Amino acid sequence: MAPAVGPALVAEFLFTFALVYVVLNAATAKGTAGNSFYGLAIGMTVMTGAFAVGNISGGAFNPAVAVGISTMGLSAWSNLWIYLLSDLAGSGATALVFRLVNPDDR
Repeated sequence: MAPAVGPALVAEFLFTFALVYVVLNAATAKGTAGNSFYGLAIGMTVMTGAFAVGNISGGAFNPAVAVGISTMGLSAWSNLWIYLLSDLAGSGATALVFRLVNPDDR
């Protein structure tokens, strides 16, 4: 079953943004140095995204996962552009926001 393009693009963008933001803040930011619980934060973000929008978009949130689910036959190759476009746009937007919010983190 093919996802509806509009909702899938929005869902993937939002939860990719959330996932990358959590990764950048929990695992790489200077303010969280020494944090050993970043895996839990990242895992809970993925789980929340999967529960919230998995039925809308498939819940890839990562271009590598999108290629994987297409290879496994869980998603049609014709849907791959949805994941690539929204995931790359979401991660790029997150990088810009992170730089604006945390100018001292380099």
